[in-house]
Amino acid sequence: MSVALASVGAVVADRLLGEPPVPLHPVVWFGSAMQRVEATVYADTRRAGVLHAGVGVLLGAGTGLLLRRAAGTGVSTLVAGTVCVAGRMLEREALGVGEPLAAGDLDTARAALSRLVGRETGDLDETAVARATIETVAENTVDAVLGSVWWAAAAGAPGVLAHRAANTMDAMVGHRSARYRRYGWASARLDDAMNLVPARLGVAAVVLARPRAASHIISTVRRDAEQHPSPNGGVIEAAFAAALDVRLGGVNRYGDVVEDRGRLGTGRDPVGSDIERATRLARDVAVTSAAMVLAGSVAVKAVWRCVR
Repeated sequence: MSVALASVGAVVADRLLGEPPVPLHPVVWFGSAMQRVEATVYADTRRAGVLHAGVGVLLGAGTGLLLRRAAGTGVSTLVAGTVCVAGRMLEREALGVGEPLAAGDLDTARAALSRLVGRETGDLDETAVARATIETVAENTVDAVLGSVWWAAAAGAPGVLAHRAANTMDAMVGHRSARYRRYGWASARLDDAMNLVPARLGVAAVVLARPRAASHIISTVRRDAEQHPSPNGGVIEAAFAAALDVRLGGVNRYGDVVEDRGRLGTGRDPVGSDIERATRLARDVAVTSAAMVLAGSVAVKAVWRCVR
């Protein structure tokens, strides 16, 4: 089995099987291990954070190498990719916000959103809850689906597990709180670097999944993405905003930190029912990306045969 086929198989397996139970989930094990690393090496410096990030990515890549040695390239990529791709869980969590919000139950929607995002949710209105959820669906489509698919296709089990390690460390320490502003810097930059290409391939997948809006998607990304503080979040959120014809971005509060993400898109304000549309788009983007992986694999093999 080729790594390209195995990475596509991981998308299919995620749709069919979903996530393992929490006590048996390797990503949860990794998070627990990194908490122990943090307890050992933490200092309010970038140097300590570089050590933290280095240990984590080596742990992920090393596990992938051991798995590849034990099971072979194709099987190890399929297993690692299935563990890392989390599109079905993302959809479930997003709909857990969207369904009560569409039914007018704002308190339940806020509570569900608080489990999905780091921003303050207690005083958000319907538009803000819908916006936060759609932004999270867009960003995590890269983090939890496309990044895993492309890294699996490019570098097999070591690549996809290193990517998941970087993404998990970013979620744990890569934010701008007083404790992690310096310590989490390396984890955040590593995650940015590893998602730089997948995020832009994600924009291409959005264009292919919604071809009638292609020119609008491209122009919106070019115009608005740079306003976002994340080099990857901006491009994929702008693409989703244009494809859904809604307006995303704005000011978010994370404890004592206020972040302005600019305005992404020129559509209407989102409402609860748009969350289900966003999850459909994310699913279509995942399928389109899988097709892109297969097409890319065929093209590379054809070129290789021609130049040999």
